[in-house]
Amino acid sequence: MTMSAFSFLLALAIAGTHVSHSEESPTSEENTMKNIESKVNDLWQSLLYPVAFVAKDGELVYASCEMKPSTKLEQGKPQVTGQVLFMQAYPQGRLETIINLEGFSKTSNQSRAIHIHEFGDLSDGCDATGGHFNPFKVNHPRHPGDFGNFLPKDSQIKTLKKNIRATMFGPNSFLSRSVVIHELKDDLGKGDNPASLLNGNAGKRLACCVIGISNKNLWEKTSKSFASSKKKRNARGLANKQA
Repeated sequence: MTMSAFSFLLALAIAGTHVSHSEESPTSEENTMKNIESKVNDLWQSLLYPVAFVAKDGELVYASCEMKPSTKLEQGKPQVTGQVLFMQAYPQGRLETIINLEGFSKTSNQSRAIHIHEFGDLSDGCDATGGHFNPFKVNHPRHPGDFGNFLPKDSQIKTLKKNIRATMFGPNSFLSRSVVIHELKDDLGKGDNPASLLNGNAGKRLACCVIGISNKNLWEKTSKSFASSKKKRNARGLANKQA
């Protein structure tokens, strides 16, 4: 979209408020600015991701990412598959993520770093996904989608994360970008080299996927499965205590 086209849309958004600033109180002006911001965000969303824009205020929007091993993996490396799922209330709700992966080594005690990367391009294994998604030009680990480290259990990573610093909406949306599973542990920016502040020295890319809008079915199915598994674990734990 050209700058002139966006300027025209912005003017329409402002005109759509139908409020005269000269007659407003400070509170009224603040509400007007919030209204303008919301309209501009809506315009961005409708132009960039029209499918997602079916959401109304407070409505939950879902996205999914079908994980596949990198086509450039060396022999003997873990073949990671599964899904990374997202849920967020439109337009400014806190993001939640379900990570449901399998295929890690059963004998390794290695934590794995997971990040959102800049491009949804899988044309060169996972290398074409670029660096970390970093719209605010800050150091790692403060990038949106710096999920951190996860220790597989029984060759799987199954977890729910809440209050993630990333969004599906507006100009900084991570939709159509990628999720990458790394070979090593993220040093969380505490390493002694420049790469630590770029990528946490997390090593090679084991698997990746492109994030796209989805319906709620997979989220609900997976979250119910997680809840059922947790209930069974709690029951076993209680039985062991009583034995």
